[in-house]
Order: sequence, then C-alpha cells, then structure tokens
Amino acid sequence: MPKLSSSGPAMPAASGNNSNRTDAMILCLGTTPAVQRVMVFRQVVLDQVNRAVATYQGAAGKAVNVAKVLQVLGATPVAIGFLGGATGEFLRATLAAQGIETDFVTVQAPTRMCVTVIDQAAGTATELVEESAPVDPADFDRLLELVTRRLPGCRGLVMSGTLAPGGPPDLYAQCIRLARAAGVLTVLDATGQALMSALPAQPNVVKPNRTELAASLGRALPDEAAVLEAMDQLRDRGAQQVVVTSSRAPVLACDGQRRWRITPPQIQPVNPIGSGDAFAAGLIWRLTCGDDLAAACRWACAAGAANALTLLPGEVQREAVERLVQQVTVQEI
Repeated sequence: MPKLSSSGPAMPAASGNNSNRTDAMILCLGTTPAVQRVMVFRQVVLDQVNRAVATYQGAAGKAVNVAKVLQVLGATPVAIGFLGGATGEFLRATLAAQGIETDFVTVQAPTRMCVTVIDQAAGTATELVEESAPVDPADFDRLLELVTRRLPGCRGLVMSGTLAPGGPPDLYAQCIRLARAAGVLTVLDATGQALMSALPAQPNVVKPNRTELAASLGRALPDEAAVLEAMDQLRDRGAQQVVVTSSRAPVLACDGQRRWRITPPQIQPVNPIGSGDAFAAGLIWRLTCGDDLAAACRWACAAGAANALTLLPGEVQREAVERLVQQVTVQEI
C-alpha cells in the first residue's frame, strides 16, 4: 500500500546573526547568469504603450537563484560562472551586498538581462529571455580550474541551466567527475545535450522538469506512467537518483529502490520564475544535511512554492518555507 505523510521535520530556528549557518559549502555553477528586471502592470495590452506600476531589478540566472535561496536556508553557497561588462559588475555587487560569496570568471561577453512581465489582470508572468553571448573556450578552461580548486572545500555542487556558447558540451560531465573524485554530492538541473551528455558521469541527482525531460528524450510524456518510465531511462544511462518537477502537479522522485509522489502546497503564485531553482536549492541543502531523497524533496517543494510568492526570483522568505513545508505531502508509489 502507498505510504502517505503530511508532516515534515522541524526547521532550525531562524537567526538574524547567521548563527544557524552550516559548514556545508555548496558550489552553485551556472554559465549564464543574468540581471533580472521584473515589471508589474495592472494590465498588458499588446501593440500598445504599457506603463509599469512597479519595477524591480536584481541578480538572477538559475545558479544565482540557487545561491540566493541557499543563503536564506542556512547553507554557505558560492556562486560561480561567468560575468562580463557593466551588467556583470552590477550582479557581482548585488550578490556581495547580500553576503553571498562569489568566484566568477570575468569574460569579455557582457552578462545578459532578462525581463519578467507581470500582468495582474490576467494573472500571468511572461519571461523575455536574452540569450547568453559566446564565451571564449579559454574562459571555460579557467572555469574548470576554478571548480577543481574549490571542490575540496565543499559538500555539494549544483549545476544549473544551459551552457553558454563556445564551451565544451560535456562541461557538466567533467565537473561531475571532478566532484566524484573529491567526494562531493552533485545535483544537475539541465536539459537537452547538457543533461544527456552528463549522465555517464553518474550525477547523484538529476532534476529536469517534465517539459525538459520530454524534450531531452525526444518524445511526449502524457501521463505519470510515461514520466516514471523516462526517469528509469535516465537511471539506466547513469543518473543515480531522478527528480522530475511539473509546475503545480506532483513531483516524482526515484532513488533506484523507491519512488515517491510529492504534492506541493496549494498557493496563489505571484511570480513562478525561479521556482525550479529554489527547488534545487532546497534539495541539495537537505541532501547535504543527510536527508533521504523523499525528505529532501519535501523541503525542496516548500522552497519552490515560497519562491512563487515573491516578485524577484530567489528572494524567498525563510518563514514562508517553514510554513509551507507542513503543507507538502509525500506518498510512496
């Protein structure tokens, strides 16, 4: 019979002086960070002049979002990747002001900017993505050197997002092999070639969403059975554990022996952009603390839901995570 649980472990009490921080340094690697601008409109009318009622700007991109959430949760993140130009300097200064350690490779290509358009009347969040400019192959070599140097002092490595043009398509695979040699836990949140080429390196956890998983395998995944079969295929190719998110639908997780269906809290989202990154942060945080996959996914779901209640991605409130984790259910299937 399936096992159903609706309560989670207690979270350490929040502390304003960071006394609750752990020694679990976690590298957050992403080659395409971004300055994120969020513009809020009462109503968006296409092909018309639309005036925002509020505008926010911050540091983002998948790995940066992971680092920001980890900081709130009490881990010690280090954001690494590429930064360039004035936008890159803005991002670096913003993270420094938030107390997040960084170790970026400075490149010639300027860091991109992405814009989220919030339409309050329609209840929609539309993401306008600037693609990353190409990066010199020598800069990828410098990034790998940085990863090699940093890994011995870490307990976890999160690799997030697409790869900037100009580098090796197996970058994540190389990083996973380095992490395995250093005894560091790895979580990969990627899609397409970046995901599939990394599987033979045996990442500890891969975390695509359902759309990304279907695109990576080149076939539709119309129901839960199809998703579970696809997860088994990723494990056959090398992934040790697989987690598949799906917006408001239940998360599916598999550790090779057991499978779970994790139902997230029911919320009214403000801006869902970055919720997958918050999920990845919660996941690796709890895994490096010793939780099993199901318990880690419980906290990850809460972090993802807390992110959707914020306007800027990654700007979660710890109190929201503590509250929402009690609303997550975990069912063994």
